[in-house]
Amino acid sequence: MTNKILKKIVGVFDYKLVEKNLIKNNRLIHSKSILNLNLILKKIFDSQKIKCLIQIGANDGSRFDELNIFIKKYKIKSILVEPINEYFEDLKKNYKNFENVYFENSAITVGTKEKEIYAVNNKNLNDYDDHIKGISSFDKNHLIKHGVKSNHILKKKINCISILNLLKKYNISDLDILFIDAEGYDGDILIDFFNSSNQEPILIFEYIHIENKIFKDLVNILSKKNYSYFNINENLICLPKKIENFL
Repeated sequence: MTNKILKKIVGVFDYKLVEKNLIKNNRLIHSKSILNLNLILKKIFDSQKIKCLIQIGANDGSRFDELNIFIKKYKIKSILVEPINEYFEDLKKNYKNFENVYFENSAITVGTKEKEIYAVNNKNLNDYDDHIKGISSFDKNHLIKHGVKSNHILKKKINCISILNLLKKYNISDLDILFIDAEGYDGDILIDFFNSSNQEPILIFEYIHIENKIFKDLVNILSKKNYSYFNINENLICLPKKIENFL
C-alpha cells in the first residue's frame, strides 16, 4: 500500500522510480546468459578489423568495463572519455603504458563548452552498490531514481566537447566502434553524431534511460541508415549494413 502511494506521489512530479528488481534481475540474467555483451564484443573484435574506437563514459576503465580486455589485447586506437576528475585519474592508471589509448577529461554534449553534472559524493559511495559510481548525470533526478539520497549528491562543473570536435581533435575519419554509457544522454549524443558526421560505426549504447521521444528519433535515423540492431540487457547493439553478415 505504501509503495503504491509513493508511486502516485512521484508521478505527480513527472518522473518514475526505477524498478530495482527489474534492473537487478536483468543484470543477473546478463551475467549467466550464453548471449552476453562480452561474447558479442569478442565476435566483433575477432572477426572484424577494428582499428579505432571511442568510449564515452569510460569511468575508471575497470569496473563493469567490457572494452578493457579488447583494447589492451588488440592495441586499438582508443579515445576514452570521462568527465569526472577522480574517475579520470583512475582511468589513466588502468591504461598506464598503453600508447594506443588517448584520454579526454570532458563530457560529450551538444553545443556547450561547460556544464554541471551530478555525482555521488565520494564519502557516501560505500552506502550504495558498486553500480552507483557509474550513474553521474546531467539530471539530478536520475540519481534519485536510483535510490541516491539528495544530500549525498554533489554538483560539479565539467569541461564539455561536442562529438564533432572530439572527432576532429583526435583526427578520426574512420571510426569502427562508438560505445556510449551516458546515463540517458546517449540518444542526444548519437543524433548529434549522425547530424555532424557521415561515419557509420558499430554502435553500442545504454538505451533504457533515453527519453522516449529522443529514442524514437534515433531509431528512425538508424532505420534510414539501414542499421540492424538488437538489445542485450541494458544495451542496444547496432550494426551498419557493411557488416550485415555478422548476424
